[in-house]
Amino acid sequence: MTITGQSLIGSSYSTSNGTVFQAFDPTLGKEIGPNFHTADQRDVEHACDLAQAAFDTYREISPEARARFLEQIGQCILDIGDELIVRAMAESGLPRARLEGERGRTIAQLNLFAAVLREGSWHDARIDPAMPERLPLPRVDLRLRNIAIGPIAVFGASNFPLAFSVAGGDTAAALAAGCPVVVKAHPAHPGTSELVGRAIQQAVAASKLPEGVFSLLTGIGNTLGTMLVQNARIQAVGFTGSRQGGVALMKVAAARLQPIPVYAEMSSINPIYLLPAALAARAETIAKAFVDSATMGAGQFCTNPGLVLGLAGADFEHFAQLAGKEITQRSAATMLTAGIHAAYRHGVAALAEQADVKLLGQGVAAEGYQATPTLFSTSAKAFLSNPILSAEVFGPVSLMIACENEAELLQVTEHLEGQLTATLQMDEGDKALARRLLPRLERKVGRILANNFPTGVEVSHAMVHGGPFPATSDSRSTSVGSAAIYRFLRPVSYQNLAQDLLPAALQDANPLRIWQRRDGQLGR
Repeated sequence: MTITGQSLIGSSYSTSNGTVFQAFDPTLGKEIGPNFHTADQRDVEHACDLAQAAFDTYREISPEARARFLEQIGQCILDIGDELIVRAMAESGLPRARLEGERGRTIAQLNLFAAVLREGSWHDARIDPAMPERLPLPRVDLRLRNIAIGPIAVFGASNFPLAFSVAGGDTAAALAAGCPVVVKAHPAHPGTSELVGRAIQQAVAASKLPEGVFSLLTGIGNTLGTMLVQNARIQAVGFTGSRQGGVALMKVAAARLQPIPVYAEMSSINPIYLLPAALAARAETIAKAFVDSATMGAGQFCTNPGLVLGLAGADFEHFAQLAGKEITQRSAATMLTAGIHAAYRHGVAALAEQADVKLLGQGVAAEGYQATPTLFSTSAKAFLSNPILSAEVFGPVSLMIACENEAELLQVTEHLEGQLTATLQMDEGDKALARRLLPRLERKVGRILANNFPTGVEVSHAMVHGGPFPATSDSRSTSVGSAAIYRFLRPVSYQNLAQDLLPAALQDANPLRIWQRRDGQLGR
């Protein structure tokens, strides 16, 4: 499949007069052809107009047809073959095994939402039949279902060129909900994005859907993303990226004549709690597993454990020594982009120059755009008084915090911003402290783990990948798992409509054979 550097607008292609740029290979430190052309205002308007034109048709095709479409996308991605993996390796510096796994995850997400569509509970069909004889007043016939909210803007993520990008979780959830999607490709992997975009384009055609169901806009700079979010056709935004970028899009969306929701996954340092009994019994095992998690993929995961909390004392010091020694044996790894690498170096330097921060260990020296794994320590008092220590540093760096007692540990927990995850390393003797921590963690995070590590997000029905700000912009939602579909749905109630005017999900005959809640009772 030839990469042309064009935007994909419905079934056509566009080479605008916008800024020309190339992809960048962070491993070799050089640009990769071909030239890519930044989409302009006309491209944005054309893509959004096509999406709006496709909306009413696409949202009312049968759930089975949408499910087959999602599966077709997965097959078209597989059909690209090794070309996709090779290009993604060049544009990201990520190894083959990681990207092959990510391709599998991307297809699994599409298949998960196909299964969700067939199962049908996402309709949330509710029926309150008329009660004309009810006293003192009769009840009208009321029925409710969820419908798609409209065209969605999706921003590809830098750290997952497949699973959180063009055909990633946001796109899969939106298409499953019945929403056309306009994707802004991440400029760090434009060739990978075009290959996947062409696969979706092929699936749209093979499924005989309106061309506006999917478009892909390529470009650099903030203007393109701003134009997309400002377009009146767009009804919601899916974003994975930096706190600065997510907040900027939230402001643009809020300033519209019709404000729209932005589902932004942004910043998290994912604290790990080393509870006393576990630390006394398993320090060496936990230390190795922690460093494995912190350095995985050059630390370029939104769930990377950037904070380690424990009670000061001999066991905590022993763990710090073990983890510090372990991290010195870890090699530097290539980061995704020159910008991410520069930000990592700046963040590590900022921590190193704080008076109350101690360096525990650093890995093998870095070259080029590689990041050196680094572990620091500080006191709870310093952490509570210095906001620099709470800032996320995207990459393989973590900060250990020694708390003088349980009260100080709880105080630090209250001080934390919203997080995607929190992890309890605990044994039976730690349950009393865990019970004190859990209510606080429930207010702070989206996922609480016990005796695991946060890197690795299962694509499943019970997963939550979200949390209070700044982890995400809306803590009521998730960007991973089947519940992600609800971000792109809204309820509509129908009063006294004839059976032949009602949508299939609400008809008494129940032709879709889905669960309906009739007078509050679930049944088929």
